[in-house]
Amino acid sequence: MYDLIEALQIFAKYQGDLRCPTHCEHDVMYIMKVGKDDPSPDEQKQLNKLGFTWLEEDDDCWGSFRFGSA
Repeated sequence: MYDLIEALQIFAKYQGDLRCPTHCEHDVMYIMKVGKDDPSPDEQKQLNKLGFTWLEEDDDCWGSFRFGSA
């Protein structure tokens, strides 16, 4: 749980007051409206450790297979 909260705190800095900040589908949790280069390089490394990666091939967004399903 703490990993998810830490990751969401990083993403929140770049989403502002977004009403629907996440989307889950097919065992993936997607993070909406945060660009690939919005998080700093150090934040990107931390997000990777926390289970989030840039899903470039199909979705062009940050996502997590770790938090996408139970």
